[in-house]
Formats: sequence, structure tokens, C-alpha cells
Amino acid sequence: MWGPRLTGLRELTVLGAHCDDIAIGAGGTLLRLCQANPGLRITALVFTGADTAREIEEKAALADFCPGARLDLRVLALPDGRLPEHWKTVKDELEALRTDCEPDVVIAPAPHDQHQDHRTIAELVPTVFRGPQLLGYEILKWDADLAQPAVFLPISAAVATRKAELLMRHYPSQHDRTWFRQETFLALASVRGVQSRSTYAEAFFTNKIVVEGIDSCEF
Repeated sequence: MWGPRLTGLRELTVLGAHCDDIAIGAGGTLLRLCQANPGLRITALVFTGADTAREIEEKAALADFCPGARLDLRVLALPDGRLPEHWKTVKDELEALRTDCEPDVVIAPAPHDQHQDHRTIAELVPTVFRGPQLLGYEILKWDADLAQPAVFLPISAAVATRKAELLMRHYPSQHDRTWFRQETFLALASVRGVQSRSTYAEAFFTNKIVVEGIDSCEF
């Protein structure tokens, strides 16, 4: 099975509506990319949770999820559950971020996500980041909004287990949610692994993939 490779990355941008979104949706991918690309620059923007216990959780978590990376994490104080009402601010913050980074890949929420905050970010990302590869992550939760992805990044059992352990360690504020369990994270990763002929995987959604590296020829 052939597929594009995420090696040789210089810079990555990751976006989340809430503290824990990035780690849930792409924690295994972050662990794998940081291992494969030492010194990777990662710019992370989270739109809610500033000056709360959740920001403290997020800083500690992403430090562990991005080992060896040059991490720049920014957490804003927009109201949880109200991002659609702050469309202009979200757009302005994304535009400001864009001037500070030149990512090869942008990882953000998937556009079909039923949570209004996730969906607002997903809708605005393509209007700001028009050059990099865009990947939308999935978050398994109470909403029945899982869709069938087309992009898979296989991860080892060790990485999948490490992701689940870090999620439980760093986000105690979320332990009262019925779906926030190690079994949940490993179960979805196992299903995506089956679909990509691997033990575990994380899956993403994208609207465009440009294939490069083929020598040009003239007729």
C-alpha cells in the first residue's frame, strides 16, 4: 500500500477549540512526528481555557506530547461553547497566527464535527491556511458524528498506549466525562488500525492532497 510520508517536516501547526482537543485528536501523531523529525517546530493555538486550570493541564500535556520539538503554545480566553458568536475574533486570531508560522502541515478539527466550537475552527482554517496540507482530526464523544476518514497515520502499540496514558495523566478535569477513558482512545485507534492494516492508527479528513516527487517528462 503506497502513501505519502510525513518525514522531513520543518514546521507543524496544530489547532484546538479546547484544551485536550489536540491531544485527543492527534496525540499519537504528535508523538510519532516528533520522533521522526527531531527539532520540529510546532505552533499550537487553543481558543479557550486561558487563565484556568485547563491551561495548566494543556501546557504540561503538550510538553509531553511534543518531545524534542520547539513548541510555541498559545491559549486564548474565548468562551467555551460560544465560538460561532466570536467568528471575527477566531478569524483574526488565525490570521495573526498565520503571520508567525510557515507550516508544512496544519492539523485542526474535522469540518463535520458536531461540536459548534470545533466546526467553527474547521470552517475557517482553509480560508487562512491556503498552502499547507490540511488534516482534520476526529474526537470520539457523546455526539454520533464519527465519519469514515480517508487519511490514516499508523502508530505502534507503544505510541497508542503512551497517548492514552498521557491523556489520563494530564487532563484530570475531564475524568468525569463518561467517554474520557483509556479504553475509548485505544478502541478508536484499534479500529483505524484495522482500516489501515496496522495495529493502531489515527485518522484524518482532508479535502485535497497534492502528490509531488515525480520527475517531469516532455513529449
